[in-house]
Amino acid sequence: MSEYIGQVSRGINNIFTVLHESGSYQCRIWGKQLKEISGEYNPLAVGDWVSFTVTGTGEGMISERLERTSTFTRWNAKGAVNQTVVANMDLIVCITSCDNPPFRPRFVDRVIACCDRVEAMIVLNKSDLGLSKFEKERFKLYGDLGYKTMEVSALSHKNIRRLNRALAGKTVAFVGQSGVGKSTLINELLGSDLRTAEVCEKYNRGRHTTNHSLLLEGPDYRLVDTPGVREIMVPHTDKQQLFNAFPEFSAYDGLCAFDPCFHDEEPDCMVREAAIAGKIDGDRYESYLRMVASLDEKGPEWLGRSEASQEWRNRRESDEHEEY
Repeated sequence: MSEYIGQVSRGINNIFTVLHESGSYQCRIWGKQLKEISGEYNPLAVGDWVSFTVTGTGEGMISERLERTSTFTRWNAKGAVNQTVVANMDLIVCITSCDNPPFRPRFVDRVIACCDRVEAMIVLNKSDLGLSKFEKERFKLYGDLGYKTMEVSALSHKNIRRLNRALAGKTVAFVGQSGVGKSTLINELLGSDLRTAEVCEKYNRGRHTTNHSLLLEGPDYRLVDTPGVREIMVPHTDKQQLFNAFPEFSAYDGLCAFDPCFHDEEPDCMVREAAIAGKIDGDRYESYLRMVASLDEKGPEWLGRSEASQEWRNRRESDEHEEY
């Protein structure tokens, strides 16, 4: 039997839809486990390129997962292991919203930290609802740090054409909290009819409308819709990999007393000193500390440990008291 190379477009109950130029195949994994793949929540993710054999009309068996060029990976608390959500993307688009649910920059920070060898873009949906002064500054900061940002509105069609142009020629994945309007936005972009739902008013959170990742064909790009989540945890890996999600730290490379320095409790840490002095955004630094602690503690909650983080937190509370 001949071997073919195809791309996974969907996976449900260990049955994977694999796209090939000759058609679409419903495939299972040969022997139920791929060789040399262990310690992962799922052996295959949408976007993976695989080698498979056709076993019948529209059916096949997957024998190998090809090397990944990029991943979006999060920590799966239930399985206590890393889970790759999508692979081989050119761009990860974090969809957030102004309100209902509210803008959560630390969620965005964690999305960026989950990206490995792939560019991240931040899209603010429901932009007609407006942001607070702090939220505006925090959203603007992403652009200042070099990330592509865009304000859109799926309902008023604001910047929909512009977003389409930004995605042209790419394979992209949309990720975000439940209720930010991700599926509605995709409907506007692709003219599709994905199922949507109202935001749960009791908790100001979204209800899940997409329960598995799905690769969709756009006008001149390919788009993966991923399930909305309420929280996201960074994958458990080398803490130094987190530095990639905080480009503002790079200005202090080699200046700390310790090498490597994790910019947490080490003495004479220039990154921590910069955060205390306001040269690095304090909320971003707090976001980083929480991620570092989650790797140490293997849990979603963070307990403040460093005197430095407490010092700038006290300064921030004092500033807020003066402002309001």
